[in-house]
Order: sequence, then C-alpha cells, then structure tokens
Amino acid sequence: MSANSFFPEIHRNFGFGCMRLPMAGEEVELSQMNEMVDSFLAAGFNYFDTAHGYLGGRSETALRECLVKRHPRDSYILTNKLSTHFFQREEEILPLFQQQLEACGVDYFDFYLMHAQDGAIFDKYKQCHAYETTLKLKEQGKIRHFGISFHDKAQVLEQILTEYPQVEVVQIQFNYVDYEDASVESRKVYEICEKFGKPVIVMEPVKGGSLANLPENAQKVLDALGEGRSSASYAIRFAASFPQVCMVLSGMSNAEQMQDNLSFMKDFQPLSAREREAVDQVCEIFHSMNMIPCTGCHYCVLDNDCPKAIPIPELFACFNEKTIFHSWNQDYYYQNILTRDQGKASDCLQCGKCEKICPQHLPIRKLLKDVAQEFEK
Repeated sequence: MSANSFFPEIHRNFGFGCMRLPMAGEEVELSQMNEMVDSFLAAGFNYFDTAHGYLGGRSETALRECLVKRHPRDSYILTNKLSTHFFQREEEILPLFQQQLEACGVDYFDFYLMHAQDGAIFDKYKQCHAYETTLKLKEQGKIRHFGISFHDKAQVLEQILTEYPQVEVVQIQFNYVDYEDASVESRKVYEICEKFGKPVIVMEPVKGGSLANLPENAQKVLDALGEGRSSASYAIRFAASFPQVCMVLSGMSNAEQMQDNLSFMKDFQPLSAREREAVDQVCEIFHSMNMIPCTGCHYCVLDNDCPKAIPIPELFACFNEKTIFHSWNQDYYYQNILTRDQGKASDCLQCGKCEKICPQHLPIRKLLKDVAQEFEK
C-alpha cells in the first residue's frame, strides 16, 4: 500500500512494534536501534508502537533517543497505551499519561490505546473512567486517535464496541495459527471489527517468533514453494492480506530482521492461493505438536508478580523447544540456567495471579505441572 485507506497519515500497512528491540544485556542497543529506525523511515514507513511497561520502560526512552530526538515530529506516527499495571484509581491516569509523554519526549501521541482489554480489565477501566478520561485527552489534542488493544473472546469485544462506539481502531492478536484457535478466536474477533467497521491493527503476526523459527517439517512446506522467502514473511503477509487490517506490527530484535521485513512489505503483495495452502499445512503441523501457545509477552511476571519468581515464559519456551527438537540440551538449560536462581515449575503455589493477567488466557497452573513432569522427573 502507498497510503492507508483508514488513516491517511499512516504510510503503508507495516509498523515497528517496540516490545522487542535489539538488546545489549538489559539495555537497548541504541546504535543498532538508530540504524533500524532510519531504515524503517527511509523505506517509507512511519508507524511506531510502544507501551509504558515494554522492556521495563526502556522501549519508550529508546524511542525518545533514537526516533524523537533525531527526526521531525511530523515524520512519524507514535502509539502508546494505558496499561493496567500502572494505575489503580482514576486520579492516577493523567499523571501516568504525562509520564509517558515525558518518557517519549513528545507533546502528544498519534494513537493511544486502552491496553490488553479483556472482560475483567474492561470492568476496571470502566470503574476508573479510563475511557472517558482518555477521550478528554483527545478533545485537548493530547492524542489524535483513540483505540483499544484486545485479548479476549469475540463477545467481549462486541460489548466494548457497543458501549464505546468512540473507539476508532482495535489492535488484536492475529496470525495463521491462532486464526481458528478456540482460545484466541482471532477470526471471530476480526469479524466483530468488520461488523462495527473498525480498522484492525495486528499484533503478534509471527506469534512471538514461533512462526519465524519453524519446526523442520513445517519449514520444508514453505521451502517447497521455491520462493526463497523467510518464514516470517508468510506470517506477516498472511495478516496483512485481510481487508480490514490497516497495520501489521512486527517486533524486530536486530537490523537483519528489519531488512527482511522491509524487503517484502515495501511492495506488499497478499498471499497467493498457493502460499495460503502452504500456510494452512504449516498450521496443521503446529496444531499436531501439542505446544504451549505462549507468545512471551511476560505480562504474567511483570513487577515480580509471581510469589515464587518462576520465569513462566522462559519455562514454556523451554518446553516447546523440547517438544519440537527433542534435545537433551533443554533439560540442561532448564536445570542449570533457567531455574538456577529462580523458581522451578513445581514451586508454583497455584495462586492464579498469572492467569488473571495472561492475554492468551492460558491455564498456566496446569501447564506448569506439565513442565514439571517433563523436566523434574
């Protein structure tokens, strides 16, 4: 796309998701981030997405240093979010918003989203008048567009859009593995957006990297197409092929991933029928592998919420790697690296705090028992 039919100020339909960035230890590697930002803008794209909790606050400040201080304000679109972790009362929302402006070094956000909405979080936001407070910020010119990011069933989204028709855009998890998944309901959620005429921003098109690093038998399916494309390219183009989608976000951890994504999104072409058939075969392979569908967002362990300090996403990733590759290395990694200074899966107290915040609505307590059975025999 040369222009966005929903929001003309957005150039093309590919965005820089800043939940994952190039890192040097615990810090963002700013020199590589500068290179990625410059390449992204030079290719004609301009949409950047962050949130206050991404990378412990380092995402916002990295954007300030690498984007805001180095490029004119009218050359980029910046999205931020109101996250449930950082406020408990209505009077805390405006100070938090001001902190976000200062962290990013801007006077306004182009888009501001109610973050990670599900039934329970939506109830909290209503009690705190979060939607009304944010709409006032729009009236004041502090934000240009008002929307939500969403992680729940289609009926909850229908409730939100019915109660708040002012929502201009909906950000959803959408990829070919989750498209028909009963727990994520990507297709049904997308169809609610269509019903209400809301443009869609796609997050997790590569499912936390899972669709960029495929099992060998799945990779062979895509390789057989003979196109020489990365596996990530099919996942991102799948999401961008839907007419209601105005933006697909990709979290890129290095300049090489940026260049790969730009190579196929600069002159975007929807998936062909042959490519879509191959993607469907890959999806069937994934569904047959009994993997844990964790995207590694780390919401479950933000602010040290787990009382036993269990590194839940890392343990699930370790379990998935063992499922795919059947390698003893994962046993070593589990015992000697992941749980050396942190909790083991068997340490879970079954308190359920992690499940309340999980965007995927995973039965984490049960899954930790599966992980313990695999690695702590």
